[in-house]
Amino acid sequence: QVQLVESGGGLVQAGGSLRLSCAASGRTLSRYYMRWFRQAPGQEREFVARISWSGDNPLYADSVKGRFTISRDNTKNTVYLQMNSLKPDDTATYYCAAGDVGSTNYWGQGTQVTVSS
Repeated sequence: QVQLVESGGGLVQAGGSLRLSCAASGRTLSRYYMRWFRQAPGQEREFVARISWSGDNPLYADSVKGRFTISRDNTKNTVYLQMNSLKPDDTATYYCAAGDVGSTNYWGQGTQVTVSS
């Protein structure tokens, strides 16, 4: 089992930045693909970003490309999401997830990000 705990969310003005962290326990994250998803009120959960176990070839949703950066530190068992140039549309609960290249097996509880205009 992998337990994931997100942190770093909060309230920020449009144009600002936040850095989300996802800390894992139970197993090392180094063997997993890691993803960030988000869910806004009344909307479906959507993919935000993905990073491979080695950190190569990160993948981003078009809506965040060029503004968000996913990274990982396997020595700290932690994954990050650096969010810059935030927009009100980025307001959502952000979740990290661990899995393999084709599926997601473990989820965190989420951290709230609110971007004011």
